[in-house]
Amino acid sequence: MALEIKTCQNCKAEFTLEPEDFVFYDKMKVPTPRVCPSCQLMRRLAYRNERSLYARKTSSDEKNVIAFLSQDKPMPVYSQETWSGDSWDPLDYGMTYDFSKPFFVQFSKLISRLPWPALINLNSTNSEYSNYSSNNTNCYLVFGSDYNEQCAYATFAMHGRDSMEMYFTEKAELCYELMDCSDCYRVAFAQYATNCSDSCFLFACNNCSDCIGCVNLKNKQYCILNVQYGKDEYEKKKTDLDLGNGVNLREFENKFNELKLCSPHKYAAITSAESSTGNNLSHVKNCINCFDVYDGAEDCKNLFLAGWNLKDARNCSTSGYDSQLIYDSWGAFEGCSMIRFSCFNSGCRDLWYSMMSKASHDLFGCFGLRHKSFCILNKQYTEQEYNELFPKVIEHMKSIPFIGNDGYTYSFGDYFPPQLSPFSYNESSAQEYFPLSQQGALSKGYAWKDPETAERAITLTAKQLPADIKGIKDSLVGEIIGCEHGGECEERCARAFKLIRGELEFYRRMNLPVPRHCPNCRHYRRMKRRNPIKLWIRQCQCAGSQSENGAYTNQVAHIHGASACAIQFQTPYAPDRAEIVYCELCYKTETV
Repeated sequence: MALEIKTCQNCKAEFTLEPEDFVFYDKMKVPTPRVCPSCQLMRRLAYRNERSLYARKTSSDEKNVIAFLSQDKPMPVYSQETWSGDSWDPLDYGMTYDFSKPFFVQFSKLISRLPWPALINLNSTNSEYSNYSSNNTNCYLVFGSDYNEQCAYATFAMHGRDSMEMYFTEKAELCYELMDCSDCYRVAFAQYATNCSDSCFLFACNNCSDCIGCVNLKNKQYCILNVQYGKDEYEKKKTDLDLGNGVNLREFENKFNELKLCSPHKYAAITSAESSTGNNLSHVKNCINCFDVYDGAEDCKNLFLAGWNLKDARNCSTSGYDSQLIYDSWGAFEGCSMIRFSCFNSGCRDLWYSMMSKASHDLFGCFGLRHKSFCILNKQYTEQEYNELFPKVIEHMKSIPFIGNDGYTYSFGDYFPPQLSPFSYNESSAQEYFPLSQQGALSKGYAWKDPETAERAITLTAKQLPADIKGIKDSLVGEIIGCEHGGECEERCARAFKLIRGELEFYRRMNLPVPRHCPNCRHYRRMKRRNPIKLWIRQCQCAGSQSENGAYTNQVAHIHGASACAIQFQTPYAPDRAEIVYCELCYKTETV
């Protein structure tokens, strides 16, 4: 079949279906999508709440828990232990399919009656304020993160130790404010740093130590703003910088950002990615328009945060671990196969519109089932009954679609409608990657929730904090600090915050000033420094002996000589961005 250009039902943008896409849809037995990949991702993320946590009581035994569903939500909430235990049976909530009502109305009723786990926080110790995480010890506010010890304020951090303020990191110890970094020790304020130590303010550096404010360096030591020094001179300049003082630190950060802007950036963070496009790709093959995809993913398209031997998948997120054939779903793990329009299932196959099930197969519109098969709306059927009812349900979804409050119809082949999400838009991960105003979210059919900010008497404003870590007293741990934003931002500002146990000692050990913003505002600040989940076609900005804007002079001759490089690529750097963007060949020539 030839390619087809479609118009997104949601954003009205055009998107293209390639011949191989039709092969995949036929294999999955699903219709072609009516919304573009970005809008599909937005809808999926609206069903994932990582960071909005609430104190509430469980519905089973009135115990106090931390939960990702606020007390005003209709569904019962159980502790993780109770929800995972045998004291209740999800089949007890089964519903007979009603052919007079849209499927999505029935499914919404089902998930409102069924108990939900307070959090997804598995095999963790003293890490109650963590979600979508596992195997953490003594951690606080870590999300989507696994195998960390004594870490705080982190998202998608793996195997970290004694570190804070991280986003997409692997193996960080005694680190602070890292993004997209791996194998770092005593590093602060870095992005795309690998195998680095005893450094701060790094961008795209590899195997560096004792470096401050450096960009695109490899195998270097004792450098400041890319200038080489001897050890003694470096130590003296480091002392003079006095970055434990917040004023000095912000001034130096401005100089570092200036250096970044006049240094070439690789068109995308892609390594060992054969026939692939996107950003933050590593050791993948045939992955098109994919972002944050790693370790053995093959033959995939339109993925976000996936990999780990994921094969033959389209339009899915947070999935992998030996899974295959996943479509418009998220959270498919542990050998899942043939999963469509579903979320957070493990070890399952042949699922449609199902949530939070484990080791099950042949489910349609089910929630929370374990080791079950041939169920529709959590009602058990024989294999023959299921196979007879299944096609009738699909035809019913097509003939009686759900009409959303955004005015669109939702039928078979569409993800769950926005208004049926248990989370408001600004509670969900969608707000982080596709930020909307309250009016913008409501107009698209999403709900909106005013933050439940506890009224706490601020005992110390951000302006009253001493600028230098040396001036901070132990008594600060007991203070309620007012966030510098004061709630006047769109970042779910908590207005006030406290330091957790050991945090002040960490800042002293790392010679870091105490933060002046609440954890939410700090998280959103990191998010703004990442590239969007979107690609533009651009041409290399190497103009021969220097960059196109004249801000950078090439250090060596390039293969294209004095002529401008003619290579085009797909990049997450928008055309109006100030960064200098080089193709892979020109970038490597400059950074060898």
